[in-house]
Amino acid sequence: MIERVSSQNIDDVLPLIKAYQEFYQVANINEDKNRNHFSQFLGDNSRGMLHLIKAEGTVFGFSTLYFSFSSTRAEEVGILNDLYVLPEYRGKGYGKKLMAHAIEQVKSRGISRIQWLTAKDNEDAQKLYDSLGANKSEWYFYAKET
Repeated sequence: MIERVSSQNIDDVLPLIKAYQEFYQVANINEDKNRNHFSQFLGDNSRGMLHLIKAEGTVFGFSTLYFSFSSTRAEEVGILNDLYVLPEYRGKGYGKKLMAHAIEQVKSRGISRIQWLTAKDNEDAQKLYDSLGANKSEWYFYAKET
């Protein structure tokens, strides 16, 4: 079952957010900072939303969807910023369910595009995204610490 993260269940998803950060080798993971950051997406929020997936009371995955804008499209876009499923639950269709839910959330807001990034070496995620019929971009992603 997929549900929106709220103040009642945020403690269930925070360990998964930490595991996701560890997967991407984030240095200096700060659990208080995580709580503060992700708490801004609880409830009805125009900036984004956080969802979890669970079965039999066990939370084993989450997705984070942000809303932004595209100058080339001259419209709002949805950005799937995070999608994570615990390793022992992978390959069972849960990532696909989280993706379908994110796409439906974007559509329900009247947004015609959802976009996301993944690491070049994250072949498991790429298999999922390729199975959705998504177009792989030829753009390069740049980042600079400020």
